[in-house]
Parts: sequence; C-alpha cells; structure tokens
Amino acid sequence: MVTERRKTREIRVGSVRIGGDNPVVVQSMTNTDTRDVEATVEQIRQLAEAGCEIVRVAVLNEGAAWAIGPIRNQTGMPLIADIHFDHRLAIMALEAGADGLRINPGNIGGKKNVDAVVDAARARGASIRVGVNSGSVEKALLEKYCGPTPEAMVESALGHVRMLEERGFHDIKISLKSSSVLHTIDAYRLLAGRCDYPLHIGVTEAGTLLRGAVKSSVGLGILLWQGIGDTLRISLTDDPVKEMAVAWELLRALGLRYRGPEIISCPTCGRTEIGLINLAEEVERRLEGVTDSFKVAVMGCVVNGPGEAREADIGVAGGRDKGIIFRKGEIVKTVKGGARLLEAFMEELDSFLEERRKDR
Repeated sequence: MVTERRKTREIRVGSVRIGGDNPVVVQSMTNTDTRDVEATVEQIRQLAEAGCEIVRVAVLNEGAAWAIGPIRNQTGMPLIADIHFDHRLAIMALEAGADGLRINPGNIGGKKNVDAVVDAARARGASIRVGVNSGSVEKALLEKYCGPTPEAMVESALGHVRMLEERGFHDIKISLKSSSVLHTIDAYRLLAGRCDYPLHIGVTEAGTLLRGAVKSSVGLGILLWQGIGDTLRISLTDDPVKEMAVAWELLRALGLRYRGPEIISCPTCGRTEIGLINLAEEVERRLEGVTDSFKVAVMGCVVNGPGEAREADIGVAGGRDKGIIFRKGEIVKTVKGGARLLEAFMEELDSFLEERRKDR
C-alpha cells in the first residue's frame, strides 16, 4: 500500500490545483521551437490527448516569450514558461499569458530583478517553480559538500525559495533533479522533511525510451510510494507524447490515478502456439486514445488463460487451432482458427465498451 501522501500547501497553475488533497498531476515539456506557434500548439494538443495536464515551454528569447500569447489563445492547457537567467523574459512571458514560471531567483541578477519578477507573478496570479538540477548547484555549495550531493541540492533550492518568501510570495513549487536515481530519491526525501511546498518530481537526463522509462519509474515510483510528489514528469529523449504513457502506467501501478485500459498479457513460453506478442501489441495499438479505465487480458493459453486473468473485465486467449474470448473469466465466444481471433475480440470489445457507456 502507498504511504499516505505528504501534506503540502495548495497552489495553482492556471486552472490546475497542485498539492493539498489534489491528485498527482502529470506534466511534460514541448520540444518545439516556441516561436513556431503552429507546431507548438499542435504538440500541446497531442500531449493533452495523451493525458498531459500542464505543459512547460522553453523561452529562450523575446520572440518565444511573446509567442506564449497566441499559443495561450489556442489551447486551454496551463502553460509554464521555462526561463534561465533573464528576468525580462520572465516578465514578458507573464504579460503574454503564462500561468507559471520555472526560474531560480538567485540567477536573475539581484534584488531589483527578483522584485520585478515577483511583482509580475503576483499580479498575474502565477506560480513559480524553483528548479535545481545537479548540474546547476552554486560553486560555493559544490565546494562545501564536495559535489552536487542531495544536501547541496536541497540547500541550493531553499536558498532560492527564501528570496521569494522574503517578498511574501508563497505560490511555490520545488524540483530537485539529478541523472542519478539514488541522488534524486535522497534529495527529495531530505527536502520533504524541510518544507511543505508541493514538489515536482523527475529524474533528469534519464535517457531514451527504455532506459528513461526504467530510471524514471524506479526513482519516481519509490518517491510516490512514500507519499512524496505532487506533479511529475517522465523525462525521455524522445517524443514528449511518449512520456504520457509511462507516467500514467506508473500512477496506475501504484493505485494513485487511472486513465485508459490496463492491458495485461502473459510473457510467452514454450506452450504458446500463437503470435502472442503481435496480438498483444495490436490490441494495445487499437486501444490508444481510449480513456475508459478497465482491465484487458491477452493470454497465450486457452486452458489457463481465463483462470489466470479472471479479474480482467474482458480478455482473449489463443491456441493452435482456436481462440476464446472471455469476460471476468467466463467464456463468451469461441473462435475457430487464429486468423479471425483479433477481429472477433475487437468486435466483442466494442460491444463491451458500448454496454459500459450505456450503464453510466
């Protein structure tokens, strides 16, 4: 069982509530040139369809800052402007319609600049995420702690946070990211005991699809299981839309949130007499975009399949010369030969979904 969620203060990013009693929120970041409004809006649309709830966009220059205006006009997704060093870009992005900033106040040029950014955020009703990566820890802290240790990252983050608190600003979220899974876990655990701000969790530079999914799921899974984390991002060197599938499967595995069908399938063995891998992949492909939450089983044995997957709402199992379709372990259809098994199952699945929706 997941440990009781850490109680944090509530903030908002646009229409999305974060922290408090609210569920863990799924976030991503576009990899388009923000100045390309059409491409950025299209990617945000794809992310929204895949389950993204907050999106961050890179703001490298004035053109990118002002592009937030037309992007905001074409999407209802809460937008966070990612700013590094230049406080003017933060103010421009807020004036253009950004709902939040990702910026470290200690890196934007002194008291006057911090005052200006805080004033703009407060006027807009925007939140600020203080984000410390292991590669961005201040030199003095690196020397004090002999490297970008979890302790160094936490002290860095709290130093930035104090600059906002001194100005009476508390709509803050914090992230501490390292490419080391263990450092990431230790840093968030340490920070969770020292403040009540909501935490955005992630493993940075996690890698390509397989490696990034594994590293992120291990690190974030441990933190979420311990009740730590209010928003999350699965960072992949890939299409950001793919981050959504990993994020939602992770939340489902921990029983925290559910979106779309859960697909279970056996790992194949020497008794498997059908192309089970292709069958499972095709069922998964055809269910993309379905947001209803239910359990589907794809099994390779007609003898044990229904029994092993009896908790599935609907399932299919195949043998050499026949296949069966079942609901809650009870056989509802037998299909001779393997050629029509997939289509017969999809027909039954369509009927299942239609019945389910009528009962609502």
